[in-house]
Amino acid sequence: MGHSANPGVTRDTKTQRKNAVPPRFVVIMHNDDYTTMEFVIMVLCDVFHKSNAEATSIMLTIHTKGKAVCGSYPFEIAETKVESVHRMAKQEGHPLRCTIQPA
Repeated sequence: MGHSANPGVTRDTKTQRKNAVPPRFVVIMHNDDYTTMEFVIMVLCDVFHKSNAEATSIMLTIHTKGKAVCGSYPFEIAETKVESVHRMAKQEGHPLRCTIQPA
C-alpha cells in the first residue's frame, strides 16, 4: 500500500503535464481585392480585441504585404477566432480569409 503502480511516475510529473503551457498558433489574415478596409478594422477590433489604432496598423500591413499576424493563441482559441472571422465575412458577402500556423 502507498506505492505507485508505476514507480517511475510520481504525482508531481502528472501535475506538471496537466499544467504545461499549450503550444501557440498564430492567426494570419490574408489580403483580397474585395473586402473593405473598414470591415477588416471592425473584425480586428471585435474578434481580436485590437484598439482602433492597432487594427488600422494591421490592416495596412495586410493591404501592403498581403497578410499579417492578428494574434497568437492556443490552437482551439485560434480555430474559434478563424471561424468567427469567416462567419462574419460570409454574412457580409466578403471573401476575407484567415489561416492558422504554428507560432
